Amino acid sequence: MVLNAAETNTATATLPAIEREWQRRVRTDPHLLFDIEHAVDGPFHVLYPEQFAENLRAFQQVLARRGVRGQVYYGKKANKAGCWLPVIAEANAAVDVASEPELVHALANGVRGRDIGVTGAAKTEGLLRLAARHDCLVAIDALDELERAAAIARRAGRMRILLRTLPPNAPHSRFGVSDTDMATAIRRCVELDDAVDLRGFSFHLDGYAVAPRAELAHALITRCLEARALGLAVTTLSIGGGFACRYVGDEDWERFTTSIDDNRFHAGKRFDKFYPYAQSPTGADMLDAILATTFDDSTLAQHLRDNDIELLLEPGRALLIDAGFTAFPVLGFKQNADYGITTVHGLSMSVSEQWKGSEFLPDPILVSRAPDTADDDPIATCVGGASCMEYDVLTWRKVALPRRPRPGDLLLYPNTAGYQMDKNESEFHQLPLPPKVVVEAAAQRLRWRLDR
Repeated sequence: MVLNAAETNTATATLPAIEREWQRRVRTDPHLLFDIEHAVDGPFHVLYPEQFAENLRAFQQVLARRGVRGQVYYGKKANKAGCWLPVIAEANAAVDVASEPELVHALANGVRGRDIGVTGAAKTEGLLRLAARHDCLVAIDALDELERAAAIARRAGRMRILLRTLPPNAPHSRFGVSDTDMATAIRRCVELDDAVDLRGFSFHLDGYAVAPRAELAHALITRCLEARALGLAVTTLSIGGGFACRYVGDEDWERFTTSIDDNRFHAGKRFDKFYPYAQSPTGADMLDAILATTFDDSTLAQHLRDNDIELLLEPGRALLIDAGFTAFPVLGFKQNADYGITTVHGLSMSVSEQWKGSEFLPDPILVSRAPDTADDDPIATCVGGASCMEYDVLTWRKVALPRRPRPGDLLLYPNTAGYQMDKNESEFHQLPLPPKVVVEAAAQRLRWRLDR
């Protein structure tokens, strides 16, 4: 499908990504991206730790402005790169991990054990032992895990713990201690005081709504006070992650969501749901909204202050928003019926939304190796990966590009740092995993290195 300029937006419901200045600067540099592609000889991920640091500071500033003692734990599972961890260490922030390699990686990059939280389902003996040795804060998920943790702690060192609460609106979740078991767990913490140090309670909610998080946090303040009455030094609540993020503008998102039909997707592909790529409030503003929620004429922040309770949070995607993108070299293009199929060097497993029965929707951006010409016409295309699998498709949606992609061009997928770029990556076809490239500003230029 060849489109004129007036048709491009309506025919494909474009979703241009919101870009930060650093992203535009990297994208428009005449040599940087192609130098990286020449060096790595394939697809690659670009990371910008300074944006991560800015996002982290925004959360910390909300806590300070609201007068709430608290700590921001980076949800490490959202991205495996090491470059975020020195930022965490230097900012006196924290990391949330769920495996021994994640914990060791954090320690090796300067994060102190007392600034590491250990979450997840039933944990291995090795992970619990390592957590106890390094004074990590462990979220206990079940009664039997509490007993295992206490047995390990008697040998490895008294363990600081939180009891993870089963959310009342998610009774079938496989995570969290039920109300019935919670009473037993608190009583056992009193009896096991020589081995475990109960610091408080935690939860994690699906979705991105403010009210449920504020309401459950407020309810758990009462539970903290009840535990204190039993002699436990409970001072902490963790509200988990799920902080909303924005990728595209409101008008573009509304136009897309109100005009979806099968014809907009390759092979009539259908999806049950998409991540809400435009929503509000987001990031640190969502934290502020949670703390501003009122109960009994006082904000949640005031209730936390009045009861001397520290608030922990575990954002992952919200710390990585705008902090990275993914570049795929173009291998070829062919016209298929009324639209094209672009094939790139790489696999759709490097855009993990495609492997969760959904689609990563922000528009890919074409970066030309050779100068564009005046007679180039906009085209519509889907984007496929380099494997032999029919379903290896990075973009099922027929997206608009300013011209026909040529071999050697780059196709950039914006804002992939949060969960997209490495959650599902595989060395299928014996292809190497795309390397992660760290970009930083140095004097009047940009420079890059491989992530370590």
